[in-house]
Amino acid sequence: MNNVIEMNNIRKEFPGIVANDNITIQLRQGEIHALLGENGAGKSTLMNILFGLYQPDKGEIKVRGEKVNITDPNVANRLGIGMVHQHFMLVENFTVAENIILGSEPTKAGRIDIRKAEKEIRELSEKYGLSVDPKAKIEDISVGMQQRVEIIKTLYRGAEILIFDEPTAALTPQEIHELIQIMKALVKEGKSIILITHKLKEIMSVCDRCTVIRRGVGIGTVEVKETNPDALAAMMVGREVNFKVDRKKAEPKHNVLEINDLVVQDVRKVSVVNGLNLEVKSGEILGIAGVDGNGQTELIEAITGLRKINNGTITLNGKDLTKLKTRKVTEAGIGHIPQDRHKHGLVLDFSIAENIVLQTYYQEPYSKNKVINFPVVFEKSRKLIEEYDVRTPSEHTLARALSGGNQQKAIIAREVDRSPELLIAAQPTRGLDVGAIEFIHRKLIEERDKGRAVLLVSLELDEVLNVSDRIAVIYEGKIVAIVDPKETDEKELGLLMAGGESKRVGEAK
Repeated sequence: MNNVIEMNNIRKEFPGIVANDNITIQLRQGEIHALLGENGAGKSTLMNILFGLYQPDKGEIKVRGEKVNITDPNVANRLGIGMVHQHFMLVENFTVAENIILGSEPTKAGRIDIRKAEKEIRELSEKYGLSVDPKAKIEDISVGMQQRVEIIKTLYRGAEILIFDEPTAALTPQEIHELIQIMKALVKEGKSIILITHKLKEIMSVCDRCTVIRRGVGIGTVEVKETNPDALAAMMVGREVNFKVDRKKAEPKHNVLEINDLVVQDVRKVSVVNGLNLEVKSGEILGIAGVDGNGQTELIEAITGLRKINNGTITLNGKDLTKLKTRKVTEAGIGHIPQDRHKHGLVLDFSIAENIVLQTYYQEPYSKNKVINFPVVFEKSRKLIEEYDVRTPSEHTLARALSGGNQQKAIIAREVDRSPELLIAAQPTRGLDVGAIEFIHRKLIEERDKGRAVLLVSLELDEVLNVSDRIAVIYEGKIVAIVDPKETDEKELGLLMAGGESKRVGEAK
């Protein structure tokens, strides 16, 4: 079988770090090839070299047997290489069609021929089962649909080789299933795909071969049908990984968080949390399971003071939080691992050290006489960087320079280290590899065992089942059932999440 891409002995260094250390990867015609590695292993760097965003320090690249020098993404496009980035490159107030043709606009009599573009986009959409509306605005469509726009953008430019960078990190389970079908359809039509991921389940279900890199070094390439998730995990992190977290039985005590008749509206002034009632006790992890868009985001924002409450009450250890500002909510004893780490978790142009003290910089010992005590800040950040295995050249590195997973670990270090009375963990392992997921789950359980209350909100059902002591199912802005994870399964949860009923499940308490 012919290789359409060969990357031989690629080396790339950044100040203080070797991102790629003589890595070799070969992509065959018509295959889906996984590139597997931990956060910060160098996966995205390697593919950014293939797409022309970075230049290698050493090594060679061949496309269809010919040695090439990919100096920028335009060269990559001309060679038939397209990349679907983890963080989408879309203009929110443009239409789907305007985004797709940007930089490659068809013209007629000196004007952009938007009708021709819309026709071509519809044809591509139908051919690959992508189902996008060329006239829709990006800001009005779901994350999964935005990703389809990115895929069509590469196809519109004639891509035969597609790179998907962590494509399922922000998708719902249903969108992930649909994306897998789309990738299979692309390969059937003769395309070749490199899938950057650390989700073993997806590799086993859709990939032909898998190349593993660890800390910038190529570990090897294996046939997927000849391996298993345990073996891949061990190759990725260099040790055995425990997929099930060992933990003792929870010993819940008093109510820490109490929510009564909560009503919250979204930006359109539509009620998306509708008379919700919930209790979270000390010494337990309460998981919230639900299809994305059923009020989870607005619920978290209401608890943390980021969104106005229209009706109802929220109390923490008996203290009314309903009208408190965000900082006062934090000081009352709430930690928040936000679902969008870039929007609500980090200041990307601050250093890791500055981000680690974002919640406490104005308090002693980090400030004295309203002046930040940087030596203390740096010392604290070095301690947490080591404890949480945040892979960064130093505490002075800007947050935006870290991989997504290491950004997430820095946020979790900041929030867990404060040991708040209530820790809200929203999609805490989104975009993390199995080793990091194991570590984060252990940290959540440690907080529980200290007698803290943990509210886990996740779209990953196996995570909710694995970590929670109780599971609250949210549907159309209400808690419709509380279930015991030991007495339920994904099928039953899925039924409840879709608004169905189960005979085994009691009313929400």
